[in-house]
Amino acid sequence: MRTLLTTMVLIGLILFIGSCASFDQEAEYEHSVTLMTVAPGHFHAALIQKQMYPQLNPRTYVYAPDGSEVDAYLANIEQFNTRETDPTNWDPQVYRGDDYLDKALSERKGDMVMLAGNNRKKTEYIKSFVDAGYHVYSDKPMCIDRAGFELLKEAFAEAEEKDLMLYDIMTERYQINSILQRKLSQMPEVFGELRTGSPQEPSIVLESVHHFFKYVAGNPLVRPEWYFDTTQQGEGIVDVTTHLVDQSQWKGFPDEIIDYKTDVEMLSAERWPTLISLEQFQRVTQADEFPDYLKAQLNEDGKLPCYANGRIDYTLNDVHVRVEVVWDYEAPPGGDDTHYCLMRGSKSDLVILQGAEQDYKAELYVRPADGTDPDELESALESAIAEIGQIYPGVSLNRQDDQWHIYIPDEYRIGHEAHFGKVTEKYLGFLEQGQMPDWEVPNMITKYYITTSALEMAR
Repeated sequence: MRTLLTTMVLIGLILFIGSCASFDQEAEYEHSVTLMTVAPGHFHAALIQKQMYPQLNPRTYVYAPDGSEVDAYLANIEQFNTRETDPTNWDPQVYRGDDYLDKALSERKGDMVMLAGNNRKKTEYIKSFVDAGYHVYSDKPMCIDRAGFELLKEAFAEAEEKDLMLYDIMTERYQINSILQRKLSQMPEVFGELRTGSPQEPSIVLESVHHFFKYVAGNPLVRPEWYFDTTQQGEGIVDVTTHLVDQSQWKGFPDEIIDYKTDVEMLSAERWPTLISLEQFQRVTQADEFPDYLKAQLNEDGKLPCYANGRIDYTLNDVHVRVEVVWDYEAPPGGDDTHYCLMRGSKSDLVILQGAEQDYKAELYVRPADGTDPDELESALESAIAEIGQIYPGVSLNRQDDQWHIYIPDEYRIGHEAHFGKVTEKYLGFLEQGQMPDWEVPNMITKYYITTSALEMAR
């Protein structure tokens, strides 16, 4: 009897432990997300995998046409997996073939689709995957013209109906200077109220300078030939400006819904080209010559006019905004991509500078507005920085003549490539919670209304 009882207890314990193990495995499975990467033609596709995430299955699925673009993506993943410091352990399962899109849609190997590549068909891909029931995590821009904007609206409506998350990657929200500028703008004792401004003196001004030749993950970036074709990549006014328009909304009207039908007025827009020589094109793409689809665009000097530059003036809730993007071929020695952002308040102006004077490192300054007592502003700033220091220890205030420099320790300057991990963590959090803030989707729609409307105006 005692032996029988002991045996029954042991069997019970084994069954209990087994049931717990099964429960844990099931719980882990239920909360995991499997990534599908489709046609990764832009290096941003790899940058979201520069780190691991507890929610994301290390086994991923890649669908792409055969060629150098998917090779470059996989080389980056291999580099992340084999680096000495904090290596990743991604296990990509790769399908190569011209029918990659049909395969990705039909095999249903994952839950979340990553799109970063040729923008000509990106909006169609977004709509196809949302229609098929996938969450879509997209590099910017989600659309590059008015027809794409209309299709994107349909995709957002379908995503809402199916309870899916459609989201774009806005890395600038995770730049520490942008975070602190936004925070200071919400402190009335420091900033006052956002001014209305005028077309001649907008209250929000954002400018960025980018470069065709650059280094990524320590290596010279090789861009695909189509990157220089604005019918495939999109013009600058609908590409990088998505970050700037997003910043104008995120900083100027934090956590507020902005309806493009009632809260936006388009004022003016213009575009201009960067001239690319054959030698420059060869250096960036490693191609021997311009492809046929670009040869027809060459000027009489044999250079390619690439319409990568643009400026947009518009209003958000009657506040005047200007955004401008410029693409140069290569940064000056010691330089890099740069960012400028000015916010004009009734008590102070908040400005981010990143020029030679700042050693091309973004720095945040506070300047008193006309009529503001500098001593009173300094007192308010000291209190504000003390409050910020509770979240970001080491942030301090340094007076420089008629302005204050916000000193930010290097530990908070994680770099542009690391920002992709921050956005991905945020997106995976949305998937876990089953919802996004109510302003995210309408403000994405407004952002792409502004960029695609500006393109039409500029042309």
